Order: sequence, then C-alpha cells, then structure tokens
Amino acid sequence: MAKPYDDDLRVKFLAAYDRAEGTIGELAARFGVSEAWGWKISASRNRSGRATRVRHRPGRKRLAGGEVEKLVLSWLADKPDLTLAELRLKLAEQAQLSLSLSAVWLLVRRLGLRLKKSLSTPRSAIPKPTVSNAQSSS
Repeated sequence: MAKPYDDDLRVKFLAAYDRAEGTIGELAARFGVSEAWGWKISASRNRSGRATRVRHRPGRKRLAGGEVEKLVLSWLADKPDLTLAELRLKLAEQAQLSLSLSAVWLLVRRLGLRLKKSLSTPRSAIPKPTVSNAQSSS
C-alpha cells in the first residue's frame, strides 16, 4: 500500500491554494500530486477545519475516556466498596454512559484497581448447602 503524503506537503498545498496562487489543478501539477488528491484534502479541511491529516487509530474506540476515568476514581475514593453494578448505575445516571458489566470491569481493571474481599468482615453464619441436603458434620 502506498504511504500517505507528509503533512507539510498538505499544509503547503493548501496555503498556496488559500493565497490564490492557482487552481487546484494547476497547484497539483506544480506540487507533483494528482488533482483528485488536491480536491480530497481541500474537502477534508473544509469538513474538519484541519490542514493536517487525521491520524488513523485502528481498533475499537473506548467509550469511557479520560473524564469518565477521573469520575470513577473520585467515586471509588469516596466509597471504595462500590460494586460493578453500582458503578454501572452511576455511570448511566451521572455520565449518561451505558456500559455492560464486563465493560465496567475492564474500565476498573484499566485504572489499575482490583476487586478483593475484605478480610475484616465476619464470616457468614449460614452454612454452605451440601449437594444431597444431608446434615453437615460441623
């Protein structure tokens, strides 16, 4: 696949076009590029407002970015025992962001946090059920 032209060529081409040094066809011949490329970058600048190319970022894009991460960190600093379901509800209510539980878990893990059981809570008084509902020896 052909490599894209450098951004400095784009900027120079568009600057010459803005100074009315010629039509896109004339400038394309002068800069050694195709006329179609000239039209394409001109239209791209009109859409985005940028003379430089928008960098390609392959892969899935995160829904929960930097602001959401800061928000979740502040919630967990105030109340560190929030569950994933509670975080999910807070994200839906306060950040208007609908995430699945697995996406919330990935967000928590990406923040370097982990879920762990507290050893300071008393053990449950309810015995674990046996398969056959037989009496336990304990």
